[in-house]
Amino acid sequence: MFSLSTGLSTGSDGVARCFWCGTDPLYMQYHDTEWGFPVREDRRLFEKICLEGFQSGLSWITILRKRENFRAAFAGFDIEKVARFGTRDVKRLLGNTGIVRHRGKIEATINNARRCAELIDAGDSLAAYVWRFKPDPRSRPRKITWDVLRTVSTTPESVALSRDLKARGWNFVGPTTMYAFMQAMGLVNDHVHGCHARAHAHAHAHAHADERRG
Repeated sequence: MFSLSTGLSTGSDGVARCFWCGTDPLYMQYHDTEWGFPVREDRRLFEKICLEGFQSGLSWITILRKRENFRAAFAGFDIEKVARFGTRDVKRLLGNTGIVRHRGKIEATINNARRCAELIDAGDSLAAYVWRFKPDPRSRPRKITWDVLRTVSTTPESVALSRDLKARGWNFVGPTTMYAFMQAMGLVNDHVHGCHARAHAHAHAHAHADERRG
């Protein structure tokens, strides 16, 4: 059962979820255990940025179904390894039917790995860098509903993140793509109110915060 006003869908298991994950088991698992849950590991964050770039113009489920192929093709998104990819790798990837064969996005992934390696070599980490763009909770909508989310494709923080990454030489990191990335990696919690995963993502965020303070 789906409610347009709330953005919730109740499945045959009786669990209320954000409607966009539908009934596909892979998509439901991603929604329940990953989307919106805080990520602070560089490799996972790099993977998410890259896959959001590949998703541009496509549906996320298309990327999700190809994710293991992407991981195999891009050395598990090991930043240093991808940064060393060259012309032969581009040719190899363009012939890989298991991924999205878009030259611009493939070359952007390699370029972004090099830019990311520069960030790390300068003494920062991708995680520390990205989390500096966490929005002030007071700037967030008091209640997340589908009506609210339909009006939000970018935020001041996603615009700032996009602008800064571009200044550092990254590609395929527009403000809309960066907001999708921020949603996916838990910089914001955009599970709609009433979704069972919203509370789990919130608790996960607080647990990580407590660990960092400890």
